[in-house]
Amino acid sequence: MNATSPEGTPTPGRVVLLTTSHRVAPGLLSWPAWQALREADRVLCADGAHPQLPYLREAGIEVAETAPTAEDLLAACAGGRTVVVVATGEGEPALTDGLARLAGSGRVTMPDLELLPASYDLPGARLLDLVQVMDRIRAECPWSSRQTHKGLAKYGLEEAYELVEAIEDGDRDALCEELGDVLLQVVFHARIAEEDEEAPFSVDDVAGTIVTKLVHRHPHVFGDATATTPEEVKEHWLRTKAAEKRRESVTDGVPLHQPGLALAAKLASRARSAHLDVPLPAAQGIGYELLALAARAESEGIDPEAALRAAARAYRDAIRAAEGVGE
Repeated sequence: MNATSPEGTPTPGRVVLLTTSHRVAPGLLSWPAWQALREADRVLCADGAHPQLPYLREAGIEVAETAPTAEDLLAACAGGRTVVVVATGEGEPALTDGLARLAGSGRVTMPDLELLPASYDLPGARLLDLVQVMDRIRAECPWSSRQTHKGLAKYGLEEAYELVEAIEDGDRDALCEELGDVLLQVVFHARIAEEDEEAPFSVDDVAGTIVTKLVHRHPHVFGDATATTPEEVKEHWLRTKAAEKRRESVTDGVPLHQPGLALAAKLASRARSAHLDVPLPAAQGIGYELLALAARAESEGIDPEAALRAAARAYRDAIRAAEGVGE
């Protein structure tokens, strides 16, 4: 495939740096990547254990296991040849730096340089990294390897509250971090569940379950139903949820161990959504007064827990001001 320019001088050739994602199954490469590999005069790879190599060789691509320098590549491209370098996980920084130095020197005619992504990360691909990291931590960390669902339960609550705090504070960096901490709890519990002898399940089962639920409860998105308002969407959700759970009461499934104001508001919401006109208990006492306030807040579209937290923060600030703290 040697070539010359119209003036008769050899053309400098072409270097293709082929990058792949370890989050995509080996061998699943883009069509331009396969074309470049099949048309190349030489294919090089510095990593003999690169996961793509068995699939390239199975496809009839001859790959030389070598780590070329920038000067080696220029020599290999002489005469218009094309060399494809299958990049390692680090992306070949030494090689690209060497090529940049040669190009900046002005002493040599550089080949055409092309960066060709052969596979891409899909949205959510970094979740695979999290699963792999969690798997190793579970196997090798003295603390993590001993944890149980019950032992981790308190951390799930703590992380959820920290997430709510980040949302209420409007702190974007904290929000990103706290979402990660909540996600860790999900992956950690799923990893522990894999070891159960009687009823094991994995993070894929967790994801599959929620995907099925979301599709089923959104017939206006994935089916023929119609919903044009948030209220209609909520009706779809409650109707399909009731059919799934086969519940006898609208109160079934309401967790009774949640904070009291949230529990009261949830019960009031369930009753209102079911168009049940149920008078509040007429007994006396602070608890019943709080129940009435929570029901009133829910009917007005106010989260009583969030409202009380906001008031409590204002009270905290007043206490600090009285102490002369933070002035």
